[in-house]
Amino acid sequence: MRIISVFRSPLFALLLLAMSATAYAQISISISFAPPELPVYEQPLCPGEGYLWTPGYWAYANDYDDYYWVPGTWVEPPQAGLLWTPAYWSWGGNGFVFYDGYWGQQVGFYGGINYGYGYSGEGFEGGRWDHDRFFYNRSVSNVNVTVIHNVYNTTVINRTVTRVSYNGGSGGITTRPRPQEEAAAREKHIPAVAGQTQHEQAARSNPQQRASMNHGAPPVAATPKPGALNDRAVVPAKPTGTPYNREVNRAAAQPAGNASAARPENNARPDRPGPANHPEMNRPEPNRPASAEPNNQSDRHGANHAPAATPNNRPVPNRNEPLQRPETPPPSERSQPERTAPPAATPQAAKEQTGSKPEARVEAEKKHQEEQPKRDEKPQQ
Repeated sequence: MRIISVFRSPLFALLLLAMSATAYAQISISISFAPPELPVYEQPLCPGEGYLWTPGYWAYANDYDDYYWVPGTWVEPPQAGLLWTPAYWSWGGNGFVFYDGYWGQQVGFYGGINYGYGYSGEGFEGGRWDHDRFFYNRSVSNVNVTVIHNVYNTTVINRTVTRVSYNGGSGGITTRPRPQEEAAAREKHIPAVAGQTQHEQAARSNPQQRASMNHGAPPVAATPKPGALNDRAVVPAKPTGTPYNREVNRAAAQPAGNASAARPENNARPDRPGPANHPEMNRPEPNRPASAEPNNQSDRHGANHAPAATPNNRPVPNRNEPLQRPETPPPSERSQPERTAPPAATPQAAKEQTGSKPEARVEAEKKHQEEQPKRDEKPQQ
């Protein structure tokens, strides 16, 4: 993030009075991510005649790298006949730059930002000067007519309703300065009065005004007078349902032309096969023995390797076979038992298998001899 600070001095302030609005609205700071959207809030009641409305805006603090909301407030101008040109943010090509607000005879360019209450993006329709008195447009200014009588009613139509808080870049306001705003840029300007500077410092020192704390909805969105952040009449921001997220906001703030495209992993091109699908890397090497490398591909490319030996058949010696054979021979080379004459478990089992039993045979012949005379004997009458 690039930070550019401009320090003011009395001599520098005098020099600024003689410069044009474009030169005076100097770049106070330049950062890499866009400010949050403008909060939604009600305008507090005007404290009295002669006060002019100055809309709130997001400022930036370098010491804690965060935006903070400077509440809108009613301010007495440095002299009669002057109008306030609000501050605004704009995309500068390498970052978002901030342009200070100022007092002048005409309202100059403020980025086309719709701040509301008379500041709809071009000029100011919240009131007008008539000699040394300021008349308020009741259609957009909150004034008490029982106290302030110099009022009028003119309908103001907001053609573009948006809460975007910056000009240019991706998603920013595309409004460009009009001829009358360019003419106002060449007029004499006066910087913010002391009350406005103190008002901004009070907002800066309040952690609750920071965007990272209030998520785009500051607790003090507007005050009746400068610096009155603890006044009972302060106005909080209304919930909008879209809380500020710095990371999302940072990504969305990048201009379309500078957005980096997603790159494939390891610089691989999508139209080329990756390492797992590369045909040359999956092709087996010819005449390479299966046992030459520990992690061979015999399971996937068995057709390209020597056929495995079948049972009961000794394999043909391979001239590419390494000299050192494994300690445990393959199943095809192990000695097989004789299957034609398996050994009997016991002599008795062998006799049962052949059917030759000497003792049983002798016993049978003896029994036959004893029974033979009995069959030859005649029965007695």
